[in-house]
Amino acid sequence: MYNEALNELPTGQKNAHLDDDFVMRVGIPHSSGRLAAHAFNEDFKCMVSASAFWNRSKREFHMPEATDLSEVDFALDSAGYTGILNFRRNGRQEGIAGVFPWSFSQYMEFANLSGCSWYSQADLCCEKNIANDRQAIEYHVRATATLLEGMLQILYAWQNELARTCNSTVVANMLRPPVPVLQGRVLSDYMLSLDLLNEVWGRWEGWLDKPALIGVGSMCRRDLHDRDEGLYAIVEALGRNFPKGSRAHLFGVKHQALNEIPKMGFVASSDSMAWDFGSRVKAHKAGVSNSMERRTKEMSEWMSAAMARISASARLPSSFLYN
Repeated sequence: MYNEALNELPTGQKNAHLDDDFVMRVGIPHSSGRLAAHAFNEDFKCMVSASAFWNRSKREFHMPEATDLSEVDFALDSAGYTGILNFRRNGRQEGIAGVFPWSFSQYMEFANLSGCSWYSQADLCCEKNIANDRQAIEYHVRATATLLEGMLQILYAWQNELARTCNSTVVANMLRPPVPVLQGRVLSDYMLSLDLLNEVWGRWEGWLDKPALIGVGSMCRRDLHDRDEGLYAIVEALGRNFPKGSRAHLFGVKHQALNEIPKMGFVASSDSMAWDFGSRVKAHKAGVSNSMERRTKEMSEWMSAAMARISASARLPSSFLYN
């Protein structure tokens, strides 16, 4: 699909520039405020949901004029989980696939202006409380690939228009490709999702390089050891089949998984909001307010424990095989 005659366009574009070492990102539920400030002070790398920046009344994204997120390394999640929950509560939305409140253009424009290190494609997740039967799961897997195609078509059109007045370096810096996301419930779902991703991305070969980073979604609260649905089985199989040179970001993995996944060289990073859930649970059990002081303390303690697991993992051989 890429038209080589349009040589003003950048070619071989990467969707992310990655550290060599495994990166753990802490989830931040706000676009500014004390949690963002605490992450900045602790030098944490972050993951922020696009929904944190969405102004529902104005129906537009907004980056606060003063936020510590501007000074930290943060990635932008498309908020598919939140989007589907809101769709269920409020019915069909105005934006992407009738699920998101924002359009492709609004999301992509904001992502490229936000200063994020990378941004994920709009996707439809497959957690059990979201996709509760085989038909829904397969629809979400295939729809996620279709949404990626739509985003790449828009990006290509935007870059083509910008290339009329800007050189290829400016075009590439201003409008970056998204991180595609794999979805599924069982191992075969993820393999289908990977096949569909390769098919979509391959249509833009030349204009885009192979994806440097591929997201693996619906990992939150997943069993680790099940042979079909387990995180380890799925990640190990993906590692054997990923495009050469591509690495993975695992969305929302369990703390215990950090004993293993950093040893898998193709896994570049993960993120978690488990610290905030833990803070709410502990405050409820103690019968006290879940104050900002408690939340920032929980964030630091969770990340400290996570980094200890990652450090220990680096010293031990992996029990898994992958490319």
